Amino acid sequence: MNCSISSIYYCPVKTLSFQSIESCNVKKELGMINDRIFAFSRGVDLEKANSMEADPNDRKLINLLTLKNSPALNKYNFTYKEGKLSLNLKEKEIISILPDKNEERIKLSEKLIELENSLAKPIFLLKNTEFPFFDTTHSNNIFNSISLINLNTVRDFEKKINEKVEFERFRGNFYFEGLDAGEERNWIGKVIKINNVSFKVEKNIPRCVAINLKPKTDDNSLNLLKSLKKTYNHFDMGIYLSVLEDGKINVGDKIQLPQ
Repeated sequence: MNCSISSIYYCPVKTLSFQSIESCNVKKELGMINDRIFAFSRGVDLEKANSMEADPNDRKLINLLTLKNSPALNKYNFTYKEGKLSLNLKEKEIISILPDKNEERIKLSEKLIELENSLAKPIFLLKNTEFPFFDTTHSNNIFNSISLINLNTVRDFEKKINEKVEFERFRGNFYFEGLDAGEERNWIGKVIKINNVSFKVEKNIPRCVAINLKPKTDDNSLNLLKSLKKTYNHFDMGIYLSVLEDGKINVGDKIQLPQ
């Protein structure tokens, strides 16, 4: 079967950004370069925030800003280019900072609170390039991950519930075409190759209520999490990969399936 990468996305700031790119670099045991290297702490003091920044074992989702606990942030987006981190709304830049400067980080955090006063305070901007803020770096089995989603699985879900399901709701890194719906679930524990770069398929991706949010809005009128469970008797969509070697992945690259 002819499988290929149809689109690539990365999020410089955990959960609060979603950027389309044509290619990306991946690094062994790290993941996608610049993906989720930033996050905002939530409702903890500076000492705790600094500990969360440095130590993935000290991270809990409740202490990080996510769409699950702060859905109002879904309408915003972040870009990270040439060392500058920018907060945008409807493609318009609100503020841009140099995130390696502490005073600049404070400025961005204050602006976000000014825009959305309902956020649990205080918030601090965190950065870690060695252990980015992936969903798999605040769990009992910590590993840096890349998410891969079969578009035919999304379409199968869409058809079965008779609702439009934007694939962006699942905030994947790699989306691919050319495989029957659900077949990727048979890859767990195996190795696949993309552009001759090896990846281990670690596990299915369990979803949370964030998928109920329509992209770039605060519309959560569809309970897709409930629909997933009712349709398939699980909450999964997509699979987690760990990178086994350095390389570059491009839109259009073929996926070599496990034997």
